[in-house]
Amino acid sequence: MRVVPMEYGKLLSASTTSSLWNPRRKLLKAHNFKFRIEAQTHRTSQVGIAKPTNLTHLDIQGFDWPSPTDEIPFWKKQFPSWDVNSELPSQQTKDSKLMDIVHVTAEMAPIAKVGGLGDVVTGLARACLSRGHTVHIMLPFYECIQKHQINNLTLITTYNSYHDGNWIPTNAYHGQVSGIPVIFIEPSNQFFKGHQVYGGSYNELEAYLFFSRACLEWMQVTGTQPDIIHVHEWQVGALPILYWDMYHYLSLKKPRIVLTIHNMEHYGECRQEQLSMCGLDGSLYATFDKAVDDRTVGHNPERLSLLKGGIVYSNAVVTVSPTYLKETLCSGWLSSTLLRNHDKYFGIVNGIDTTMWNPSTDVFLPSNFDVKNSEGKKLCKYYVQRGLGLTSGDHLTETTLKVPLVICITRLVAQKGLHLITHAIKQVEELGGQMIILGKASDHRVEREFEDLADSLNQGPSIRILLMYSEELSHLLYAAADIVLVPSMYEPCGLAQIIGMRYGAVPVVRKTGGLADTVFDIDDQSNHEMANGFVFEGIDEASLNFALDRAFACYRNKPEEWNCIVKKVMKMDNSWNITAGKYIEIYESVAAS
Repeated sequence: MRVVPMEYGKLLSASTTSSLWNPRRKLLKAHNFKFRIEAQTHRTSQVGIAKPTNLTHLDIQGFDWPSPTDEIPFWKKQFPSWDVNSELPSQQTKDSKLMDIVHVTAEMAPIAKVGGLGDVVTGLARACLSRGHTVHIMLPFYECIQKHQINNLTLITTYNSYHDGNWIPTNAYHGQVSGIPVIFIEPSNQFFKGHQVYGGSYNELEAYLFFSRACLEWMQVTGTQPDIIHVHEWQVGALPILYWDMYHYLSLKKPRIVLTIHNMEHYGECRQEQLSMCGLDGSLYATFDKAVDDRTVGHNPERLSLLKGGIVYSNAVVTVSPTYLKETLCSGWLSSTLLRNHDKYFGIVNGIDTTMWNPSTDVFLPSNFDVKNSEGKKLCKYYVQRGLGLTSGDHLTETTLKVPLVICITRLVAQKGLHLITHAIKQVEELGGQMIILGKASDHRVEREFEDLADSLNQGPSIRILLMYSEELSHLLYAAADIVLVPSMYEPCGLAQIIGMRYGAVPVVRKTGGLADTVFDIDDQSNHEMANGFVFEGIDEASLNFALDRAFACYRNKPEEWNCIVKKVMKMDNSWNITAGKYIEIYESVAAS
């Protein structure tokens, strides 16, 4: 697997022409570092680096350090290829009861990733594979998918699937991505055409209705009978309905359905006639106990919600943290539906792929590090500071390293606390720190606001706003950061704080959803063992200030305590294996006997 960036926008006017990735090579040569290369199937290299003990005394004039005036920004340079196909944990104990699991999803990292959904699907699937289960992912064959990222891509089935009175010729391909078997569904009509995962010229909702039925039709045509069909988000919310009201009466008897809701904000509003396009009578589902959208009751016309239908018809429903589960039972337009189905509703915190997110082997870093030898993190910090023009000079000094570096990697949408992010810029600057924001806005007004901020601040000494998405740069920023900021208004789970901790960045978060389940305040004496960051509860600027002030004071005035926090967060096990075990328990509880 090559990790390919999905880049939007620009910070600097620069060519995207590839160049050699020299910093690691020059670092190794300049300091006589020891390294080893392990040859593995499908993998280029794994580098373990022995770091010097005192970086602040190194003369760095001979290094190929980046600069903001470089023709090619440092995050766009050519990195070593990174294939995790062979990296399923071989030492993982296999489960005693093994199952056949099929994930049906609109996203999968890295080939069809828009947000955290893609990361979750890939991470959970890989974890279950490592525990001995049979796992496949079913994914639309988007036109934008880079075929070179798929290993052993083969056409395996040609069949017809129903849509709006017609049977559409459809191809099913098999391939491997990140070590996971994937079935790609490709209809012969215009569905899933375009240059990105979402936003093609076709009707998105109708395309996913087709995809939901096409997956079940493929199982019927091929005689595939998994134990569990695990569906994700509203896009495939119709699949549980189609299964229990149609395909279970045909040949599919064995599967049971698990639905994961990653974000309740997206509900899949659907007209009755649109649901009818997949072969169901849409009018039958416009009832309170099935799929009517409660917000439209009494309106003309009333609408359906695919997400609500998925909740009602699934054997188990999971959301991505226990606190978000409680929040969604107490408020929101789906709370009454969830309360009626609370006996099958579970909250499980997401994990992260600790192979992909591993500072000791990460190919995007100029210097690797781990909890036992974290000196390489200082080099990563200075590398980013040099590349973005946040420092100058030819020597890595104590003064440079002592400036707290805050990162915020996020979608620039209201959910993420935009007013707190913009306020944090001012507060970090007043506290004498540095801040880097990496994100992309979908709303043009928000984008213009951040463009104006970037124009006024990006030439200064402390703030950089990068209005784009880059997989490579996100790895570099996590490795460079002292603090990772996540000030969300609500957050079903959140991955930034978990990834940040893996790379030794201490989290500053608002207490909501999965943030409340993964970050615990350092000053909470009643929960000292769990304490691992700085937490605030209000949605106002003063609450954020209090958390940032405490974090900066600890960083500057209590270095030994800060280092203990860094080591603590890096040691935390947020891998998918623990999370996968909880999913397996749910699978077992609903599987047909």
